[in-house]
Amino acid sequence: MSREEQRKAVRELRESLIAQLEELYGAAFERLTTQNLGDGGIARLTQLLLRSREAAITPLQEEIEAPLITRAPESAERP
Repeated sequence: MSREEQRKAVRELRESLIAQLEELYGAAFERLTTQNLGDGGIARLTQLLLRSREAAITPLQEEIEAPLITRAPESAERP
């Protein structure tokens, strides 16, 4: 597998993981609404889920959006 193919495969895997996480968190939010936890309990769990979702998904998204560096820049000064 070429380097470009590897990069593409990793990107696709990250995107797939993000989609799976979005589904998981969506289902968790839906379950919260069906529970009899009271407004305070639901609010606390919702806040925790939002923080957890952000912590899980943001690093994957940032890596996808990060610029690709293929080589180190040339140094202006050479010894």
